[in-house]
This record gives sequence, structure tokens and C-alpha cells, in this order.
Amino acid sequence: MADPVEDRASSIRVTHLRAINAGRKGYVKLETSVGIVGWGEINNMNTPVACQLAESMGEMIVGENPTRVEHLWQRMYRSHRNLRGGGLMTHVISGIDMALWDIAGKLHGVPVYRLLGGPCRDKIWMYPSAKALKISPGAAHYHTGSPADVEALVERIRQARAKVGPDGAVMFDAHSMLPPPLVRQFAGHLKSDDLLFLEEAWVPGNIEVMRRVREEVPVPLATGERDRGIWEVREILEAQVIDILQPDCGHGGGITQMKKVAALAEAHHVPIAPHCTMSYLGLTASLHVAASVPFFLIHEGYTSQMAEGVATKTWTMDEEGFVNLPEGPGLGVEMDESLAQQVGEQPDQRFQWPDNRLVDGSVADY
Repeated sequence: MADPVEDRASSIRVTHLRAINAGRKGYVKLETSVGIVGWGEINNMNTPVACQLAESMGEMIVGENPTRVEHLWQRMYRSHRNLRGGGLMTHVISGIDMALWDIAGKLHGVPVYRLLGGPCRDKIWMYPSAKALKISPGAAHYHTGSPADVEALVERIRQARAKVGPDGAVMFDAHSMLPPPLVRQFAGHLKSDDLLFLEEAWVPGNIEVMRRVREEVPVPLATGERDRGIWEVREILEAQVIDILQPDCGHGGGITQMKKVAALAEAHHVPIAPHCTMSYLGLTASLHVAASVPFFLIHEGYTSQMAEGVATKTWTMDEEGFVNLPEGPGLGVEMDESLAQQVGEQPDQRFQWPDNRLVDGSVADY
């Protein structure tokens, strides 16, 4: 008979959930009965409202075993039939989910990617870097039919190519800003090897538009940052309208869902190129997933999304644009709670609703 194994995870409980308003970012702090603290990030939401929702959802988390990550994810996601799958709720769940995984890794003394199956790579390709740049139209475009409109877009690609060189990567994020007729004209000026991918060349939600764009555009197409969880990406993958999927760990349900989405994409032979505009904490959470999945291309990441000193840093980028795997147990990031709160008190850091307009004053997509 085998010796009994001590289950260190069986008795741990969440004792408190606090959400910190750090201006344009929100942070979730989970405290436990054994002194371990887990951290997660809430991104691209009205931060005060998101923090209130996170603390309200704490009643489903406090008193529970934080290592039951999947169970708690399902509990939160399926708790309210009228909020299920919505952007605000899913973004908040994403932050709580990251904190749960952070606790699990710290409890077992390993990086989160070890709990996700271990690393599939030794380093992670990331942009922006000296060798990989993503550009955008710069502003919402009003379709005029002018050749100058198309030439301006093509010139952006030329300038980016000059910066990264012939062996670098250029990506173009249309941000859903280009009207379909302009996308068609733009596509006529592209060669198949001009771009690593063209991102969001449509407003998400219409498979037939995506199918039409795919027929007209000669470069690989990417999307996924606004598609939340396996249920929303399934239709896109089955329709075979994209070449690259861009899940966002902060938008789509956290680490738990991102790992599943990556597996679903793998089954359709579609690599992932994760979208990420989170600060260092959320970006690191996403890197843990990227490290653990086999079908991966490149990762978006910006280290200037939060004031210096709010998060400890355990990875750096080399000259070729690769970052080392996150170090330390859990996510490998420790937070300065007081400094994060100070950032949230600065007037210039508060959340502001976007106001995107066309030249005639009408509302533009973004």
C-alpha cells in the first residue's frame, strides 16, 4: 500500500478579496488562510465600476478553496443568467482567475506555466521590438475613394519595414477603423509577404464580412481580442475565416479560458498571437499561457502601461525581441499595493470613455 500523500491544497481558503483602482487598470488581491496572496488584473473597463463588481463577486470566492480554479471560474461565469458572457463580467472574472492561479503556483512553489503542462518553449517572441512592429491607420477613416487614402496606409507599412529590416516582422492593426470598400482597395496594394498579419479588418461579429475580406486580402488575417472564451471563438475557427487567433487573457476569461482557446485553435491548425494591453502583471499572466501552448506565433506586450515600481519584474526582452520565461512561484510578480492606489488617485490616470469620430462628426468604429 502506497504511503499517504499530504495534500497541502486541501485546507487553504480565500479570506478576503480586495479590488484596487489604479486608474486605467484595476488589480484584484486575494488573501488566504495560509498567508499566500494572489494578484490579478482587470483591463479596459471603467475601473471604479469593475472594482465594485469584483468585490461583489467576492461573495462567491471568499471561504472557498482557491486551488479549485475551474470550479470557481464556472461558479462566477454561470452565476447570473443575464450577465453571463458580458464584457464587464468576463473582464472581472479574468482578473480574479489570474489571482487564483497565482495562489496555486505560490502554494506549490512553481511558476504557473508548470501547472499548465510545463513550458513548450524556452523563450517567447514579443512585440513591439526592434525586430517586430505593429502599426495602425492612425485614425478612423472616412471612405472618399481617393488614392491618397490608400497610399497613406501603404506608406505606413513601408516606414515600418524600413525600421525592422527585411528579416523583421510588420503587423497592421486596422482597429475596425477601415470601411470595407477601403479595405478592398488597400488589399489590392498588398503582397502576400508584406505583413505577418492584418488584424481586425472588420467590425467583429459578422462572419460573412470576415469571409469576404478573406477572399480579397492576400496576407494572413488575425482577430480574437474581443471574442470572449471558447464559445465566441468556436464559430470563427469553424468558419475558417482567419489564419491567426488573438486571445486576450484580460478580456476572455483569464488563464483558464485562454488555455482552452489555445487548444481549440490548435485543433483547427490556427496559431495564437495573444493580444495584450495590460500592465506588467496581466501581461505576465498571459506569458505563462503562451509558454505552455504548442501552437504559438508572437505575443503583444507593453511594459509602459503602469507606473514604475508598482510591479516587480522577472523577465526582460533581448535584442531579437524574445523574453525569458517568467521566474518565481505563481505569476512571479509582486505588487506594491500602496503605489498602485496612489496611481489611481492621480486625475490624469482616471478612466475616460473613448470618443471616436469621423471627419463629418459621426461616430466611428474602433
